[in-house]
Amino acid sequence: MWVILYVCLFLSYNYICVALMATSGTCKLQGHFTLNGMYQDGDLLIGGLFEIQRYLKVFPELSFRTEPKIPRCEHFYMTSFQQALTMVFAINEINYNPNLLPNMTLGYQIYDNCLRLGVAFRGATALVSGTEETVSDLNCKGPPPVIGIIGDPGSTHSIAISSVLGLFRLPMISYYATCSCLSDRKKYPSFFRTIPSDAFQVRVMVQILKHFGWTWVGLIYSDNDYGIYAAQSFHQEMQLFGYCVAFSEILPNDNNPIVIQRIMGMIQTSTARVVVVFSASSLLIPLMNEVVLQNITGRQWIASEAWATSPVFRTPRFQPFLGGTMGIAIRRGEIEGLHDFLLRIRPNNDQRNDIVKIFWENIFGCSFETKGKRTDVEQVKKVCTGQEDLNTTNTPYTDVSGLRASYNVYKAIFALAHALHDLMQCEEGRGPFSGNRCADITNLKPWQLVHYLQKVNFTTGFGDHVSFDKNGDALSIYDVLNWQPSADGSIKLHKVGVVNEGAATGMVLTLDKDAFYWNFEKAKPPQSVCSESCPPGTRRATIKGFPVCCFDCLPCGDGEISNTTDAIECTTCPDEFWSNPDKDQCVPKEIEFLSYEDPLGISLTTASLLGTFICALVMIIFALHRNTPIVRANNSELSFLLLLSLKLCFLCVLLFIGRPQLWTCQLRHAVFGISFVLCISSILVKTMVVIAVFKSSRPEGKGAMKWFGAAQQRCTVLVLTALQVVICAVWLSTASPTPYKNNQYTRSKIVYECAVGSVVGFSMLLGYIGLLAAVSFLLAFLSRNLPDNFNEAKFITFSMLIFCAVWIAFVPAYASSPGKYAVAVEIFAILASSFGLLVAIFAPKCYIILLHPEKNTKKAIMRREAQNK
Repeated sequence: MWVILYVCLFLSYNYICVALMATSGTCKLQGHFTLNGMYQDGDLLIGGLFEIQRYLKVFPELSFRTEPKIPRCEHFYMTSFQQALTMVFAINEINYNPNLLPNMTLGYQIYDNCLRLGVAFRGATALVSGTEETVSDLNCKGPPPVIGIIGDPGSTHSIAISSVLGLFRLPMISYYATCSCLSDRKKYPSFFRTIPSDAFQVRVMVQILKHFGWTWVGLIYSDNDYGIYAAQSFHQEMQLFGYCVAFSEILPNDNNPIVIQRIMGMIQTSTARVVVVFSASSLLIPLMNEVVLQNITGRQWIASEAWATSPVFRTPRFQPFLGGTMGIAIRRGEIEGLHDFLLRIRPNNDQRNDIVKIFWENIFGCSFETKGKRTDVEQVKKVCTGQEDLNTTNTPYTDVSGLRASYNVYKAIFALAHALHDLMQCEEGRGPFSGNRCADITNLKPWQLVHYLQKVNFTTGFGDHVSFDKNGDALSIYDVLNWQPSADGSIKLHKVGVVNEGAATGMVLTLDKDAFYWNFEKAKPPQSVCSESCPPGTRRATIKGFPVCCFDCLPCGDGEISNTTDAIECTTCPDEFWSNPDKDQCVPKEIEFLSYEDPLGISLTTASLLGTFICALVMIIFALHRNTPIVRANNSELSFLLLLSLKLCFLCVLLFIGRPQLWTCQLRHAVFGISFVLCISSILVKTMVVIAVFKSSRPEGKGAMKWFGAAQQRCTVLVLTALQVVICAVWLSTASPTPYKNNQYTRSKIVYECAVGSVVGFSMLLGYIGLLAAVSFLLAFLSRNLPDNFNEAKFITFSMLIFCAVWIAFVPAYASSPGKYAVAVEIFAILASSFGLLVAIFAPKCYIILLHPEKNTKKAIMRREAQNK
């Protein structure tokens, strides 16, 4: 690239020097180039540069002492000559069009660039300076002989030539140069093109890769500005989409076999099944020949527009290897009358039209030299007459079924003609230039035509709109081609899609999936990925030292999901949701509470109802035997009150089971606290009565019972219970317990529980129960050895010992139990303590009443009292 820039600067410098060295009054041509071309005179000339022939591999020796000779070009390109003749056809069509450039005849000067930058630059210089040896009275400052140049098709050539022509604002319209660098208006102010930029082509390719899910592809490109700039854009676009290039190789310009073999090795060893190629077909031939020799199949080739329509590879020899190739092609058009015009061409003796003779010799295999001409195989060619019939030939020259580059040439000529027509339609005093002046057609300045070219806007006979954006680029539109096998074993081009870009719609890619031919065993698109896509429920984890397309798939953590393919990160579920087993969607968390359907809930409910039933049964027994000594001796009123409170204790358990609701949360602890206070206060009063009875039996304590009559007992129980009622009322009115969804115990579940609201209120409720229990236990323990026939104090002591042990064990068990099990521990403590009180206090009495009624008599009780005394 630096060599090219150096050549450009050097030739630009020489060109300027030549202009400055011209003497006053006379402008002399400083050099003369021998170039092949075509010429037609006219009022205004349009220049053209085409790749009609290809240079031989043997280059002229560079001694740097004499002027280097132009390399000999022999390989003739029929398609390129068709493009040159399309320019001639378009100019003739314009000349015969009375509505476009009336009273003006256009001519042309076309040169063959021989696929060499040096030759192309010589041709451009000849077009700009002319070929006349001496031009008088112009002082080398007049307008150039040509008003503009059509070409050069090569990006490298266009960069070099346009950088010089831009200094003089001479318009240059390329029909095939696609390098995105040419869109730089500061470097190339007078460059236009009728083909989309490579930047658009690259975006199209990446969109196709995205469409088929090909994220891991190989890249091969030519070692010139076209390939290098396209490769840079391709890398950038791939990174933008998160795709990767598995390998990137440069095609050698000198067909170096070592480099070719290295590229072949990379294609074979790479896991990429899709290979993108930016190159002209001439540079790609050695590689494709090697593909055939090494029998490389199973690759999906994607061709850039430079070789997507090339006939070189569409032979039966390449069909097994290149069949199914997908190509980005220039928009195909139709030019009415072109085919007949191509068949009417004839050679003449004008030396300026020598390229037509070369074409004639190549297409008919003859020679215009009367003595014959020997070829490499020493065969003598027949003599050309110039009257041979082109209708008998079948070459790409006469094939107008897929006009693409030729159609771009046609649009370029008409763009120049329309710009010139608009320039001539200018009304003096209303012009676009300084002082509202118009351009003078007799002394036309190149920059004036550039102004009108920038604003050109017309529609071709085929219906395509032609205009240029601010960078000189044409409207972006491509055909997507698929190489499909034909009946004769060769390859035919089949259009399978189209892509265009509009200011409002952006880039729109349309593909016909059913029209594709896939050259694979399953006849389906190949998979070309470094790593298989991560399914939903997993995320991508890059592998250190590898491209981003190579990754591992890690499952999402608990409580996280990914519901898309190839997710970068897993998404955390909201608080009340949890990931399903597949980790691809959030589902509502399981709400856990002690329900009646739960086995544990069923067991505790059964135990609660059993305790309630036993309490009721004992009450019935005591009611039926209420007049017996054993019932009367144990204060039957307090016994019934105690049984009632125990029944409430058993029943309050039911408030702890089931889905927590506001009313159940408020009642459960209140009912529990009041029931247990009623129970403990009854036991406390019973204990105090026992002590009072003992003291009243002594002479010094005969008046003790008057303070513990029935009224005092009821009042004491009522007052002690009322205190708990006050505590509960204050608690519920200030900080009432409420249902609460707790997700702190287990992240995967929501524990639905009752929040106590006020810890102080709950603590006072339990503390008051504990205080009464402690006082009752202390009094019962101190009076355990009182001489009583039926020692009630011992049974109370034992019952309170059970009660205290249960609730002391409850505290650590409750604190360490998660979720619904904390509720179950509290219920178990209630049931255990209730059963302990029920059994310890009432079981001995029921035992005597039911099994030993003989002991339930006053005589038996008095006998024991007498024995004790």
